Amino acid sequence: MSDPTIDSAPAVCFRHGLVLTMDDARTVLPDADVLVVGTDIAAVGPALQVPEGTVEVDASGGIVMPGMIDTHRHMWQTAMRGYGADWTLTQYFVWNYLEHGRKFRPQDIYAGNLLSAVEALDAGVTTSVDWSHNLHTVDHAEAATDALEEVPGRFVLAYGNIQAGPWEWSSTPEFRSFVERRMPRSEMLGFQMAFDVTGDPKFPEQAAFEVARDLGATVTTHAGVWGATNDDGIRLMYEHGFMTPGTVYVHAATLSDDSYQRIAATGGYASVAAESEASCGQGYPSSWALRRHGIPLSLSVDTSVWWSSDPFSAMRSTLNADRTREHHEAHATGETVTHIGVRAQDVVGWATRGGAAALGLSSLVGSLEPGKRADVVLLKNDASPAMFPILNPYGHVVFQAGRGDVHTVVVNGRVVKHEGVLLLDRHLARARDSVAETVTYLQETLGAEEWLAGMSPDIPESKVLDNPYTYTEYASDTTHTG
Repeated sequence: MSDPTIDSAPAVCFRHGLVLTMDDARTVLPDADVLVVGTDIAAVGPALQVPEGTVEVDASGGIVMPGMIDTHRHMWQTAMRGYGADWTLTQYFVWNYLEHGRKFRPQDIYAGNLLSAVEALDAGVTTSVDWSHNLHTVDHAEAATDALEEVPGRFVLAYGNIQAGPWEWSSTPEFRSFVERRMPRSEMLGFQMAFDVTGDPKFPEQAAFEVARDLGATVTTHAGVWGATNDDGIRLMYEHGFMTPGTVYVHAATLSDDSYQRIAATGGYASVAAESEASCGQGYPSSWALRRHGIPLSLSVDTSVWWSSDPFSAMRSTLNADRTREHHEAHATGETVTHIGVRAQDVVGWATRGGAAALGLSSLVGSLEPGKRADVVLLKNDASPAMFPILNPYGHVVFQAGRGDVHTVVVNGRVVKHEGVLLLDRHLARARDSVAETVTYLQETLGAEEWLAGMSPDIPESKVLDNPYTYTEYASDTTHTG
């Protein structure tokens, strides 16, 4: 059983682990220790001396690594886990944008966020961006934030509203009041603005970019999404001076070389969700194209309404898709790939320090170095035949380990999981009850027939193929080219 004092210990030391520091040199330390004192990493190395009262965790046979970072997760949808497993992207737009997304109440947003926050920690994701694009009232935003503040993880609220134009909701006094009251930009809760750019030549989104600039907030946007956003949106952002350092471009899967070059030149970051891109049609998973243009990458799981929510699936699907593209491109010209371009080490880097860089948190998290915050994950499972031998540690993280092998998770110095067991019983019980109430509410609101039909919704005769956004009449088939 878990040590009953570990979650309140003044110091914790991981002993005799294989340590992936993810520092600039990508130092790997066999049989080494990681000492956590208070909120920080105090030391990394062999045979560390520790202060009195330190709880020691046997990391032998395991991998100690930084907490993983997810830069794009629609946490509010987690209450609908697996519901849309067979959706296309168009069906997702129909269900959430055109039909049923507006039926979600504040308490439903809370339920999804609470469950998503807890399960992220369970899988070793210590920082998550809540790409919260169904905040159609400030009460919904309050509920989303309540859930994030309740769970002892590191989060970023990316405020969005798919039911109204970003130039509308961002200009209200209620939004400004919410940001001033609830978004302190603390180390544990950050803030972004989340909205898309349709490509309308009038560029109505300019008003929202101006609000973000006034608030000092970075923007995260779905870019290069087949049937929704493409090169026109990137061009408009660039021409109006809103492609600024730190902007996060989600998916970026169907863009021209010109758009990729603009992202690279202006200091943008990409958030790749390869499992999503491969399944629902944003475009071919984008890491291969992004790498060619020198755009820094981070990873995301996108949404549990379709897929797994763990970082191992994100890493594995990204590496597989990237390598598939590399082989495919070579075969098209009669060549054979003999030495692969992207390594397992690269993908682990995107899942850790890549996410930290994209969120402006590199000085705090993303690597195991003295002085940084103690966001630490131990992968160890002595009961699993898949967890030995560990020969290539990066390859083991990507291809062999899974969320069931997450032994211990520390966030900001606090142990939230130990010996494979979450130390969040109260949070998990509350999430279970809240999600059950949300599912019952949605089933009763939609009715049994519509609830079942929603798993494969019909496509109405509407503008959805040229523009899924309900708040604008602008439509153009240019989003179908790239």
